Amino acid sequence: MGQEILPPSGGDGDNIHPVDLKAALEERYLRYALSTIMHRALPDVRDGLKPVHRRIVYAMNDMGLRPNAAFRKCAKIVGEVMGNYHPHGDQSIYDALARLAQDFSQRYTLVNGQGNFGNIDGDSPAAMRYTESKMTAVSELLLEGIDQDAVDFRDTYDESNSEPVVLPGAFPNLLANGSSGIAVGMATSIPSHNVHEVCDAALHLIKHPDATVEKLVEFIPGPDFPTGGIIIDNKESIIESYRTGRGGFRVRAKWETEDLGRGGYQIIVTEIPFQVQKSRLIEKIAELLIARKLPLLEDIRDESAEDIRIVLVPKSRTVDPTILMESMFKLTELESRFPLNMNVLSMGVIPRVMALNEVLKEWLAHRREVLQRRSRFRLAAIERRLEILGGLLIAYLNIDEVIRIIREEDEPKPVMMARWDLTDIQVEAILNMRLRALRKLEEFEIRKEHDELTKEKADIEALLASDEKQWQTVAWEIGEVKKKFAKATEVGRRRTQFAEAPEADEEAIQHAMIEKEPITVVVSEKGWIRALKGHISDTSTLAFKEGDGLKVAFPAQTTDKILIVTTGGKVFTLGGDKLPGGRGHGEPLRIMIDMENDQDVLTAFVHDAARKMLIVSTVGNGFVVPEAEMVANTRKGKQIMNVSMPDETKLLVPVSGDHIAVVGENRKMLVFPLSQVPEMTRGKGVRLQRYKDGGISDVRCFAITDGLSWEDSAGRTFTKNKDELAEWLADRATAGRTVPKGFPRSGKFAG
Repeated sequence: MGQEILPPSGGDGDNIHPVDLKAALEERYLRYALSTIMHRALPDVRDGLKPVHRRIVYAMNDMGLRPNAAFRKCAKIVGEVMGNYHPHGDQSIYDALARLAQDFSQRYTLVNGQGNFGNIDGDSPAAMRYTESKMTAVSELLLEGIDQDAVDFRDTYDESNSEPVVLPGAFPNLLANGSSGIAVGMATSIPSHNVHEVCDAALHLIKHPDATVEKLVEFIPGPDFPTGGIIIDNKESIIESYRTGRGGFRVRAKWETEDLGRGGYQIIVTEIPFQVQKSRLIEKIAELLIARKLPLLEDIRDESAEDIRIVLVPKSRTVDPTILMESMFKLTELESRFPLNMNVLSMGVIPRVMALNEVLKEWLAHRREVLQRRSRFRLAAIERRLEILGGLLIAYLNIDEVIRIIREEDEPKPVMMARWDLTDIQVEAILNMRLRALRKLEEFEIRKEHDELTKEKADIEALLASDEKQWQTVAWEIGEVKKKFAKATEVGRRRTQFAEAPEADEEAIQHAMIEKEPITVVVSEKGWIRALKGHISDTSTLAFKEGDGLKVAFPAQTTDKILIVTTGGKVFTLGGDKLPGGRGHGEPLRIMIDMENDQDVLTAFVHDAARKMLIVSTVGNGFVVPEAEMVANTRKGKQIMNVSMPDETKLLVPVSGDHIAVVGENRKMLVFPLSQVPEMTRGKGVRLQRYKDGGISDVRCFAITDGLSWEDSAGRTFTKNKDELAEWLADRATAGRTVPKGFPRSGKFAG
């Protein structure tokens, strides 16, 4: 077979360590999961960034790519990020960088891009060698104080450098730009918000730390997507989403009608939901048009340039634009749901789903800590400078002696330290002084700087000693951000609006989604159904399987609901557009609906919500049921009449007039007022006629003033008027009298 593979060191087994596979897999998968959660997919609640974005922004800062600097090639930036901080593929880094520059992906871009950075149609950015970028004012705010010990640093992956664990984050980036990512066993999805509103909520939270989510929603009414759109959720569901940190927002495209004169119009879509690719959206609508799923729509055109302009042309000027758009919202991504799952790294280490107030509180706590750390850093710098200034003042007052010591002494440092009781730092500052600085060493200048720094030191010490002053300063900083991104500015204006979905007729919308065409529905004795195109009056030419025949056939439209009633008292609903075509024998009903095996189809007909039906069982029980209550929305159908074997549902006739005529198999007829039969939505019904043996044969509703008519087998019509019917008139549940002369032998009212 081949050379035997031996373990290391000649196979004595010393270097083989048995490992429990389950434990090894668990440990390694857990390590991978934690790595994904902590270092890849979830943002930090404090700066709203994932590690790759943080490293990109920090590397750009390192390279000096401030908003007022020149652009640099993205390839150079990606190289810096990959080489120094982020040991992953260059393409993944560039994708992240490009996304930070897309104004349709980021509400407030962190990168100012020059070149092709992709578009809302889903086209990719140009290669990184062609594009250039630098930081924006938002990135600058996120990094403000990074060189003043504002945050902790850690070693980079190769320990040759250090990187920030989190950014100072003067900008409320988590809520402002949102985030989305999939980790192992958890995901995050946070929409973008308006910074002006976020700052207002944060300022309120500083004054009222116990503010509820309901109160904060007064400041932040909902997301503010880069692509605009209209949120149609009600306030209660928005509050609930923010309170639990989980939920979602229904976003619709913004549209308006454009008058074309002479009563004609077209619909213009100017904003589409966030993260919907425009080209894909138009493709999908075009596919639906071809499939004839949008009967109210004639055509769709994309006339977009810089702004979005999608033109929808209605079939005719009589089409209601609201109903057309409601049907579009149901079938296409012109309405989409953006999920909310505020799963973030709390304090940078604990992944958890947070409510709106918790997210803001943690950001504010971070801002306060940054303020404290920067203040302590400045305090240390002031103390060092004051120490040096004290030494320089002594040097100025004794300049000649200082010069003499430096010239004459071999080791001037200890001599000066001993002579004037100076510290090492002070003497170093004096010795490192340039000669040209001597003329500047005026006592006045030194004292002035000393006094200013002493005052600043006192202010900082007062700040660090007072919680109230710290919060005042944090509030002032937030106020500055709010001013910079106020709603009055172009970048700060609210893009996403709020509205309630218009109340539209569900039935009309359903019809708007189906092409209206005439069909003839055919049901066979054995329960096969099909829909032939057009209205066919002659059913004698229809072919059936061996041993099968016609049960019922009737004209309908594709927009109609077809009700199928079984002998077990159940009603099923099928859409006229969903029926199998007329070629062949159709399909068995049993594969379309959950019919019991011991039941058969009694009848089928077109649903008419305004009509009422009289439903009767074999033994002669019956009741009136409104047809609107018979519609079933599931495959399981709806139980209307309660019957148990051997009793079955036998007859179903439309209710009309004011009397009912019942004929039994014993050829006895009974006429009684319709008012004696109750109207119910479900039940067993009441006894219509009493029999010693046998059951019901036929039933008919009629108006007593018009009389009762029937046809015999020869097709002749007989009518009995009110007076002639007197002997058959009685109360419900009586036996009745033998049928009148000329009544068909079949026992049916129609021959």
